[in-house]
Amino acid sequence: MNEFAAHRLLAAALAAALTGCSTIPTGRTGVEWTPIHGTVSRTLGEGFHFVSPFSHIYDVDLREQQQDVELDVLADNGLEIKLRSSILFQPISSEAYELIKETGPAYYSTLVGPYVRSSARRVVGRYSPEEIYSTKREQIEREIREDVSAKLDGRHLRVNAILIREVHLPPVVQTAIQAKLKEEQRALEMRFVLDRTRQEADRKRIEAAGIADYQATISKGLNPDILAWQGIEATEKLAESPNAKVIVIGSGKEGLPVILNTATAPEVKGGP
Repeated sequence: MNEFAAHRLLAAALAAALTGCSTIPTGRTGVEWTPIHGTVSRTLGEGFHFVSPFSHIYDVDLREQQQDVELDVLADNGLEIKLRSSILFQPISSEAYELIKETGPAYYSTLVGPYVRSSARRVVGRYSPEEIYSTKREQIEREIREDVSAKLDGRHLRVNAILIREVHLPPVVQTAIQAKLKEEQRALEMRFVLDRTRQEADRKRIEAAGIADYQATISKGLNPDILAWQGIEATEKLAESPNAKVIVIGSGKEGLPVILNTATAPEVKGGP
């Protein structure tokens, strides 16, 4: 090996010794810190990167993350309540450098967790135990998220949802609330049955009134002379038809004709 090749090999070994490497997984970004420059403003995307061996790479997960927590809160009457909740949050991808520089990698324990606990105590304190347990849970979730989002404005993080999965009350209180809810449900069912019965009675009453009105109207417009005239008109129309028939004038009720269809009438046998 000549002297030139030896120098090249030494330079390559020195470069390799002075160069590190880093791999950023899918869904993440890297923020580099060096002893000379501190936090580097550029971020490292997914894939393989050559960096200084003295660099430290902060791996920032940009995907939505979930943290399950138990929140100790007080209702409006001072009753202690435990909420098993899930917090869905994520860093803003375009602000990963600012997040690491201003807050550091422990951004959940530094910002998200304390803000959620503070907001949960303030929001839940406006509601009764019954509302927290049953009717107002979604509204409480929304109010906590909105309050936390306002606090995180400009902190390079977003909270996507606050989910209250379980509400734990003292056993006596929880039993009383459940019994009250069952009674309310039975009352609603009974009210539904009564409403249906009342509606059916109204329908029948309206139907009977309509029939009575119809019969009264018809009876006012009918008399024996009109009925006889309508019978004569019908007789004339039948007499003009080509069907075989026998018309007996004055033999029917009220003096109306009796019409016999000879095609269907039974044959009358007579004579010796």
